[in-house]
Amino acid sequence: MWCHCPQPHVGLWSLPGVSLSCGLDWIKVCVLSPTPAPGFIKSHCVRADNAGGCLCCPFLSGTMATNSILKKTRALLRIRNQLARECLAELLAVFVLILITLGGSAQMLTSSGTKGNILTANLAGALAVMVAIYTAGGVSGAHLNPAFSLAMCLVEQLPWWKFPIFVTVQTLAAFISAGAVYALYSDAIQHYSNGTLTVSGPRETASIFATYPADYLSISNGFLDQVMGTAVLILGIQAIVDTQNKGIPKGLEPVAVALLVFSIEVSMGSNCGCPMNPARDFGPRLFTYVGGWGAEVFRGNGWWWVPVVAPLVGATLGSVLYQLLVAFHHPEEEDKPPDTHNALVLVSSAIPPDITGSPMEKDAKRVLAQKM
Repeated sequence: MWCHCPQPHVGLWSLPGVSLSCGLDWIKVCVLSPTPAPGFIKSHCVRADNAGGCLCCPFLSGTMATNSILKKTRALLRIRNQLARECLAELLAVFVLILITLGGSAQMLTSSGTKGNILTANLAGALAVMVAIYTAGGVSGAHLNPAFSLAMCLVEQLPWWKFPIFVTVQTLAAFISAGAVYALYSDAIQHYSNGTLTVSGPRETASIFATYPADYLSISNGFLDQVMGTAVLILGIQAIVDTQNKGIPKGLEPVAVALLVFSIEVSMGSNCGCPMNPARDFGPRLFTYVGGWGAEVFRGNGWWWVPVVAPLVGATLGSVLYQLLVAFHHPEEEDKPPDTHNALVLVSSAIPPDITGSPMEKDAKRVLAQKM
């Protein structure tokens, strides 16, 4: 191979008596050729591939190219701290989750049901969960929800010191996302509400962002609603991710969780909208407080604390139920019964039946084997 670069090379190529260097920030052209040409030098790069490309430099094999801006940017901005990476992934995932979820509600409400209904809003929320899990599942585990983070702490899958950090990031992401939804639907909200941002009444728009109880719902019944809904959510998620249970094909866990969320929403959502997520409710509610709806979003009938506290109670209940009734009873490795079919195959192939010799001879062999 013959290499021509406008800059001297160090560490990548070497010639007898010549010190060469390859400054990746300097190189503009790097071409390998099977035949010599004027100005070319012999390449002793052991990493040159068979196609004539130089693997030591960030160039396409056998072609001229400039340094990749994307690679430089990645090297400059890449964060290696694990906690920081988890927080960034969680921030983005929750942002996506709330953006799609609240967007579905905004489209339904501001169009007076002509471009969406309660079913499409629930479907948007469920699919948002799927997208969010795919976004951050491989980095932070895609908790998305303080209730789920609490459940992970209870089963010792998340250290307790991370819990307040995750909750803060999740709530912040929900707040930012609520602002994005308001910016996206600001004209529609102003048109629908006639320019008056209210929490109640026929033209209220606060329910786009946070959950509010039905007129008939008491605080106690709403609290029970959220405890039960979140308990089913956490119980179902723990069953889905339990590798010692039935299990689902790897990579389809987000789809299963989305279907779980959808089933809960269409069966338990009429009382108060089925928040099941303190960050999902408190973050956007805080945005409406500063965004023009005023303190009424917290006063009202005193409902605001229920979607914050009740899901945490429900997460605890769901975790306890699944662990006590299912997970604690999985057989340990040493308690698992042997695979009878495989054992028979091994015996029949490794130890052929002894069809020779009398019973006395067999007994003598058995005694001798025991002594040995």
